[in-house]
Amino acid sequence: MAPAFSELLLLFTIFCTNVFMPTIIVEAQENISWCVARSDASNQVLQTALDYACGAGADCTPILPNGLCYLPNTIQAHASYAFNSYFQRKSMAPGSCDFSGTATVAKSDPSYGSCVYPSSLSTAGGNPSQGSTPTTTTTNNPNMPTTPAAPLDNNGGNGVNSGFSPPIPTTDNSKASTNFMAITILMPISLWIVLSLTLPNQI
Repeated sequence: MAPAFSELLLLFTIFCTNVFMPTIIVEAQENISWCVARSDASNQVLQTALDYACGAGADCTPILPNGLCYLPNTIQAHASYAFNSYFQRKSMAPGSCDFSGTATVAKSDPSYGSCVYPSSLSTAGGNPSQGSTPTTTTTNNPNMPTTPAAPLDNNGGNGVNSGFSPPIPTTDNSKASTNFMAITILMPISLWIVLSLTLPNQI
């Protein structure tokens, strides 16, 4: 006796879940990244970049004294947190993790103890309805006075080219749309094949 349509549908659902869902989950995990300070960057350049990040939209409250990420109290650790906060609030946009070459994108979570590094716009305190605009006021870097940092540019200090972010690329090297199209095309075709092989036997 041939299996019932509901049994075939259940088998197809289990098949799709086992074949396609792991791919989607792995791709989602591959898209999670953090922005951290480079270990070879000098403290002076990191300090300037840290001041920039805290003044340009990063949430630097956790690296203030008594904050969850204040310790270790080093320029390297504070810069990493501020860079990542800025990066996440900019929705991980290309060029938002550069800071004059003092930052790099990491795939492993730099969080430690009670200090949790945000991994998305929503966990960074950004407002998804307003894109990358932060919802809280910026806080100055706890390691420096509240004077603005001198711009890093080649234009005599007029701030036209800050040097912290390269231009946004005009090409898209992302594989996400291709993978999504493959999944959305393969699922209906697979369903059609399963149904066409089993339905004639039911009649």
